[in-house]
Amino acid sequence: MKKHFLVAPAIAALLAFGAQGAFAQNLAIVNGKAVPKSRLDSLALQVAKSGRPVTPDMEGQLREEVIAREVFMQEAEKLGLASSDDVKVQMELARQTILIRELFSDYQKKNPVSEAELKAEYDKFAAENGGKEYKARHILVEKETEAKEIIASLKKGGKFDDIAKKKSKDPGSGAKGGDLDWANPSSYVPEFTEALVKLNKGQTTDTPVKSQFGYHIIRVDDIRTAQLPSFEEVKPQIAQQMQQQKLAAFQDGLRKKAKVE
Repeated sequence: MKKHFLVAPAIAALLAFGAQGAFAQNLAIVNGKAVPKSRLDSLALQVAKSGRPVTPDMEGQLREEVIAREVFMQEAEKLGLASSDDVKVQMELARQTILIRELFSDYQKKNPVSEAELKAEYDKFAAENGGKEYKARHILVEKETEAKEIIASLKKGGKFDDIAKKKSKDPGSGAKGGDLDWANPSSYVPEFTEALVKLNKGQTTDTPVKSQFGYHIIRVDDIRTAQLPSFEEVKPQIAQQMQQQKLAAFQDGLRKKAKVE
């Protein structure tokens, strides 16, 4: 009579659980090779970081993508493509890209911009852009003689808008009758700013204003107290800018410390 060896129910349950646990860690088995689920998780995380939601349908597409990559990788390895010098160089460059990206990400996580730094930067911005804003127009020409002729024409009743459309060499404002919209005086080149702030509402420069761009005839349409956005409104933009500045300083510091021969 043959002897039958029975596995105790508790042990059988443990063995079954172990097999299921191992299977749960794998996404699939492709040609006998396990594809870890972590690849799907990593790909899904990249998609999520790009701002796209990882829906069940999307997760199914990503699963197929991971499996397809494994199929193609196995074929490439079977053909020995990984051993070519060109592929080795490309793989090394890809490795460097990933590590460098992680280096920068790690630095930013460990060196966040503080609330105090953000507020200090905003206060600096407010100080530089506060005060008065001017709604101005200008006509830009190449020669001083032409600028003087335009000023004379304006004094005789010529319409600033019409002359600007016909003669201004500024491609941005010329078509709009010379309109520069509201701006802080510091937005312009020094010569333009100096002439602008001397004008009152409705006034036009009596003489041409020379700058690196040519000769300007400037008119002020209106003046107001600067309309600055609140700290909370611009906080995200300031944070992004300062993070980039910190990262750039970190990169520059590493390059300066490196011994290059």
